Amino acid sequence: MDTVAGGRTVGMVGTGVIGAGWAVRTLARGLDVVAWDPASGAEARLRAAVQRAWPSATKLGLFPGADPTRLTWVDTAEELAGRVDWIQESAPENETVKRPLIQTLAAHSGPEVVIASSSSGLLPTNLQEGCKHPERILIGHPFNPVYLLPLVEVVAGEQTSEAAMDAAVAHYDDLVMHPLVVRNEIEGYLSDRLQEALWREVLHLVNDGVATTRELDDAINYGPGLRWAGMGTNLTFHLAGGEQGMRHMLRQFGPALKLPWTKLEAPELTDDLIEAMADGCEEQAEGRSIAELERLRDDYVISVMRSLRPLDLGAGRLIAEREARIHEAGSGSRWTAGDDAENHLVAAPLALYETVVEPDWVDYNGHMSEWAFLTAFGWASDKLFRYIGIDEGYRAAGHTFFTVETHLNYVKEASLGEPLRFTTQILGVDSKRLHFFHAMYLVDEAGAIGDLLCTTEQMLLHVDTGTGSTAPILDGPAAALAAVAGAHADLPVPPQVGRVMRIPA
Repeated sequence: MDTVAGGRTVGMVGTGVIGAGWAVRTLARGLDVVAWDPASGAEARLRAAVQRAWPSATKLGLFPGADPTRLTWVDTAEELAGRVDWIQESAPENETVKRPLIQTLAAHSGPEVVIASSSSGLLPTNLQEGCKHPERILIGHPFNPVYLLPLVEVVAGEQTSEAAMDAAVAHYDDLVMHPLVVRNEIEGYLSDRLQEALWREVLHLVNDGVATTRELDDAINYGPGLRWAGMGTNLTFHLAGGEQGMRHMLRQFGPALKLPWTKLEAPELTDDLIEAMADGCEEQAEGRSIAELERLRDDYVISVMRSLRPLDLGAGRLIAEREARIHEAGSGSRWTAGDDAENHLVAAPLALYETVVEPDWVDYNGHMSEWAFLTAFGWASDKLFRYIGIDEGYRAAGHTFFTVETHLNYVKEASLGEPLRFTTQILGVDSKRLHFFHAMYLVDEAGAIGDLLCTTEQMLLHVDTGTGSTAPILDGPAAALAAVAGAHADLPVPPQVGRVMRIPA
């Protein structure tokens, strides 16, 4: 069975919340999506869902070629199956619905096409029954919102081949997800079984009048939920045991497990309990629509994942990996030998970074904070470094640039959500020093550079991190910088360069 190949087409069967999330994540990867759903009005709902989620996908980072218009709708499951290289089935969680649907998909697709069900608990062995080439049928269980959360549980059935599992891991890895292979086929898999234990206790506590939905959410939001973002339950409890870790924790707190604290069996879902849960959640929503709450959720999930990035923890590691992959996939995103000014292969100035003003970059007035300008320029510098060959491998080998001087000139305010484009001009370079200039512009409605918002001039030193001292730039980046400097030699020096802050006499 083939491994992941570029330019593939992915089929989405079922386009509710989960199917739409898969479509957004796949489109953001720069792939083509073919979708089908038998429900009336499904196409319009899917396209609207993609448009609603696209700003969040943009904040997370888009691969080259990412475009919502690469979504195609077809009228039958049979047509979809014959046009795609991968099928993600997201029909309702009902075996009597999924099984005949998967049989149809299997009958009309090539034997090399993996059919992955987004089921949250059904056994893949049962879904394979009566299917043509059942060895390529498996579970790919995601988490909502699929376009942000990276976890996907991959579960094999009795007839699933090792090749299909390998292809699934490669496919989801290419979508920059964390494919967690569930080694034993079990109902509910892993994550949902853990979530359901907590969910059942929530229902009991509300049913018994012990707490409201808000109080129970607060009990997670302000405590263990913050820990879970980077460490799971087990590692968190390991730390609770002090120097002796989990062993001491279990010896000290283990006896409490015999106390009747929890009720793992779910209470009967009476009308009163359903209304209590619904009323509590509606009170928590405080009049905000589902769309408003979705945007709020997307913003904080991205912020949490980004906060973990510099620590290389959990989803933060995948944020960094996504950025690196997007850069590698970008056309002209890395200098190569032969790129020079004479052949017009080096842009003058470079234009390597675009973004929007993020929610965590703005102050209470909705304007970009002072520190956020420098943060944005830092990402523009990262794009420059990657362009000249300074990436994770280069830094891991003990080489990098340190900034020793920065001058910012603020020209105009930037507001939440406004699109930004950055240009970069090399002002000078020698064996150990790099002098460059970034300009930040607003992008107008036509997609062209608009008003100048801010500039920065920076001097950096090349450093050997092992010795902590300056060192010559290695050959590859040195050659790239020389070529860029040559291409930029005839550019006028920006008026902000060398400006000194003073009150005229």
